Amino acid sequence: MLWRLGLLSFCAALATEPAHADDNFYKGKRLTLLVNAATGGPTDIEGRLFAKYLARHIEGEQPIIVQNREGGGGLVGATYLGEVAPRDGTMLGYFSGTAWNFVSDPSRWRVNLRLFEFVGYQSGTTIHFMRTDVPPGMRDPADIAKAQGLIAGGLAVDNPKDVRMRLALDMLGVPHRYVTGYLSSMQARLALQRGEIHMFSESPTTYHTAIEPTLVKSREVMPVWYDTGGDGEPARAVASLEGLAIPSFVDLHRRIAGAPPAGPKWEAFRTIHHVNSTLQRLVALPRGAPPQALAVLRTAVERLNADPDFAAESQRMLGFRLGYETGSDITHRVRALMAASPEVRAFVADYIKAAQKK
Repeated sequence: MLWRLGLLSFCAALATEPAHADDNFYKGKRLTLLVNAATGGPTDIEGRLFAKYLARHIEGEQPIIVQNREGGGGLVGATYLGEVAPRDGTMLGYFSGTAWNFVSDPSRWRVNLRLFEFVGYQSGTTIHFMRTDVPPGMRDPADIAKAQGLIAGGLAVDNPKDVRMRLALDMLGVPHRYVTGYLSSMQARLALQRGEIHMFSESPTTYHTAIEPTLVKSREVMPVWYDTGGDGEPARAVASLEGLAIPSFVDLHRRIAGAPPAGPKWEAFRTIHHVNSTLQRLVALPRGAPPQALAVLRTAVERLNADPDFAAESQRMLGFRLGYETGSDITHRVRALMAASPEVRAFVADYIKAAQKK
């Protein structure tokens, strides 16, 4: 009996050694967070907050350096991580706008996003809003069905949130003109304030901090809907709408059309939403990264989610509490979510081409 107890103790000690070694993986190393979006935007703001508090949950608590590589709808930063960045676990990607852009046309990518090693993801949504002075006057979200001469603005004809906005307006039967080419959301918001465009959309982060307390409060702008897939949203996406009284697209469609959305446009809308909004922010290491780095970072994200200081500061800065899905199976879960049927991909490609011709 004693030798069995001794053997069990020896095995338990062996089992705990890798975990202890993992905890020390970043000791003496400097970690860089690569954000694939411009400085000052919602992805950058969230990424810097993430980096600040993640460092507290990694051995040594060294500050994490944040580096921005924007462009190409997230393609530039993701390509850099996959092709140039060290594979030793010292550079971690914080990506926005990559999931659907990859799924819709993998041929544009020199790196296979599905082969990255994922640490976690954050789910979210998109909030669409419009000027209240659009004729004959907008006072309620359902009034959009009566809108005359509506001009919807966006960043690019193939931008996932722009595509969803146009699909939604088509499904609601709202005649509109689409204007694109704004180099940033800030430029588009200025165009909205000048009346050059009447409608735009933003992530909950920007809506909470830059739209609701200013343009909505002054009644210059009103929210119309937030995007949803219609069959239950991730809890963290719902949390990003905390304190906001905005109908989902499905609820608004029911109010206006008397039935839930259906058909090819709806399948395209919900697929883009499920891919791009469920995986609104991706946290990833390049292919071939050390398993020890993945284990340490996933554990650190779990601790981050339970950090009351992180929750309080994200609530204060963003208007809601950030949180990330993680775990030992997170790479498998992310890869499974990066999927769209050939029919939906073909439909969206044709839909974008049609918009480009207008």
